[in-house]
Amino acid sequence: MKFAVVLGTRPEIIKLSPVIRHLEKNKLDYFIVHTGQHYDFNMDRIFFKELGLPEPKYNASCGPGTHAEQTGRIMTGIESVLSKERPDLTIILGDTNSTMAGAIVSSKMRIPVLHLEAGCRSFDRNMPEELNRVIADHLAEFLVPIDEASRQNLVKEGISEGKIFPMCNTAVDACQDSLEFAKKSNVKERFGIKGEYGLLTVHRQENTDDAERLGRILSNVAGLGLPIVFPMHPRTKKIIKSAGLESLLKKFKMIEPLGYLDFLNLLSDCKAVFTDSGGVQMEANILKKPCLLLRDTTELLAEAETGSTFIVSDRKDLLEKAYAGIGKRKITYDFGGHRGESGKIIGRCLELFEAGKIRIEKRALV
Repeated sequence: MKFAVVLGTRPEIIKLSPVIRHLEKNKLDYFIVHTGQHYDFNMDRIFFKELGLPEPKYNASCGPGTHAEQTGRIMTGIESVLSKERPDLTIILGDTNSTMAGAIVSSKMRIPVLHLEAGCRSFDRNMPEELNRVIADHLAEFLVPIDEASRQNLVKEGISEGKIFPMCNTAVDACQDSLEFAKKSNVKERFGIKGEYGLLTVHRQENTDDAERLGRILSNVAGLGLPIVFPMHPRTKKIIKSAGLESLLKKFKMIEPLGYLDFLNLLSDCKAVFTDSGGVQMEANILKKPCLLLRDTTELLAEAETGSTFIVSDRKDLLEKAYAGIGKRKITYDFGGHRGESGKIIGRCLELFEAGKIRIEKRALV
């Protein structure tokens, strides 16, 4: 059986790492396609290196552009690779343009799709990611929800329970497997980080493309009086400069973008994380760190209801209320499985393949 692993962003690299390691360790036939959706490969290479992963066999190098332009280039790149390799199963994760493109191309080529992190819903169709995840779920032959809430979403949308695998969250394995190595990072010494601190990340379009909203977010977080470490992505830095918001950065400890282990080290020791990243939200919940989410909604709704996540958007009142409530909320969220379960996904796929329940009928995309 041959597996295709399609990824294109740093969160996908991180959360697919336990699956890739299992494929590698067991000498299974697989290959990785990096679509280039996060198009700075130098920034991506450090993630592959730190996580002990082989470099992708194929780089589609789709680069930036509108959603339509980028998705079209990703689909063209994936089609070329799949036509050459003829895999028996395509593995995708999450809700990126790469995820949706991998699902569409594979489906049209009659290659079954396994979708990890299936069933997550924000119920906000204004989010491009919501459309991506819905399309991927309804095209996939096999779906792996991260918790009971995401499993129920799939059932309510009419997806056969026979297609739904037992719950598993590969981010749990990725986070826990890396934490021991992350603790050895000297990131605090390198950047002179001492005492209590918060951690800030901002990158989503709805925040960075709206200068007034971005200014409110930075001002609100700075106003808490907590020392804030801000590893800022070059794109965010460029936007802040063009929007004339640089004066607000004086209240933060600015550091360069970090690799996964350095970031995990800071996340594991911070008082709270302020972020608009779904991946960071998930990692914070796994580590039971307070996550003040700089978004209006989230696809990880169960985490917001019973985990350590507080949705604060760009509102100062919500941020201050959530910050004051840190430590007072009992965390009851089930983090979607336990350590070491990522390999079971591949084992289940092999069982289905041997039983003849994974279709092998394939055709070219025309």
